[in-house]
Amino acid sequence: MTAVAEANRTTGGQAAHRSTKARRRGKSPALTVILLVMFAYAVLPLFWLLANASKNGGDLFSTFGLWFGGDFHLFANIGDTLSYNNGIFVRWFGNTVLYSVVGAGGAALLATLGGYALAKYEFPGRKLLFAVVLGGISIPGTALAVPTYLLFSRVGIVDTPWAVLIPALCSPFGLYLMRVYAADAVPDSILESARIDGAGEFRIFRTIALRLLAPGFVTVLLFALVATWNNYFLPLIVLNSPDWFPLTVGLNQWNAQANSGTSGAGDATYTLILTGSLLSIVPLIIAFLGLQRFWQSGLATGSVKQ
Repeated sequence: MTAVAEANRTTGGQAAHRSTKARRRGKSPALTVILLVMFAYAVLPLFWLLANASKNGGDLFSTFGLWFGGDFHLFANIGDTLSYNNGIFVRWFGNTVLYSVVGAGGAALLATLGGYALAKYEFPGRKLLFAVVLGGISIPGTALAVPTYLLFSRVGIVDTPWAVLIPALCSPFGLYLMRVYAADAVPDSILESARIDGAGEFRIFRTIALRLLAPGFVTVLLFALVATWNNYFLPLIVLNSPDWFPLTVGLNQWNAQANSGTSGAGDATYTLILTGSLLSIVPLIIAFLGLQRFWQSGLATGSVKQ
C-alpha cells in the first residue's frame, strides 16, 4: 500500500508539474509585448485627442502633446464648439446621425433580406447574382463617386440628403457576409417545419430567421455604421451646402480655414477641431459597447449540445 501511495503521489506531482509548465508556456513574453504594442497603437491616439481637446489655444502648442495642459478646458471647449458659427456643428452632427442611422440600418436590413434569400431559396440566376455581388465588393467606393455624382446630377438630387443616403443603403460586403452567415445559422429543417405548420415565408423570416441572424445583422450594422459615419469623399462631391455637411466634411472645412488663416480665430480654431473630433467618436463607442452583447450571444449559440 505504501508503494502504491508513493506511486500515486509521484504521478500526481508529475501531472501538476506538467500543468505548471504548460501555464508558463502560455504566458509568452513576446506575445505580451505584441499585445501591449497593439493596445498602445489603439489607445494612444484617443488619449492624445482627449488630452489636447481639454487645452486652450495657448496650451495646445506650448505643452506636451500626450498630457493635459495647465487648466482643464474640455467643457468650455465643448460649449464653444457647439455654439460656434450659430451652432453649425450641431447641424453637422445631426446630419451625420441621420445618414448613419437611416443608411446603416437600411443597409443592414437589405443585406439580411438579400443574404437570407440567396442562402435559402433556389431561383434562376442565383449564382450569377452572387457573382455580381462579389464583383461589387472588389470595386472601391472612390471609383464610383464620380459616376454616382453624374447620375444624381441627371436625376436632380445633388446637394440633398438623398445623395448620401441612397449609396449608403448599398452594401455588397454586407450582403455577402449575410449570405455566408445565413447558410449555416438558419437550419433548413426549422424552415421546413415552419412551412409544414402553415407559416408564410415572411412570418418565417420575421419570427425565426431574423432571430437566428441577429449576430450577423448587428455585425453588418456596425460595419455600415462606421463606414457611413466616417464617409468623406462622397459627401464632399455630392454636397455643396454646409447645412447638409456631415461631420467629416464640416471638420475638414474648419481645418482648411485654420490652415489658411481665414477663420480669424487663430489657435482657437484648432481647439474647436479637436473637440469636435472627440465628440464625433463618442456615438461610435456607445454603439459598439451597446451592441457587443449580440456578438457574445451569437458566439454562444450552438456551443451547448441540445
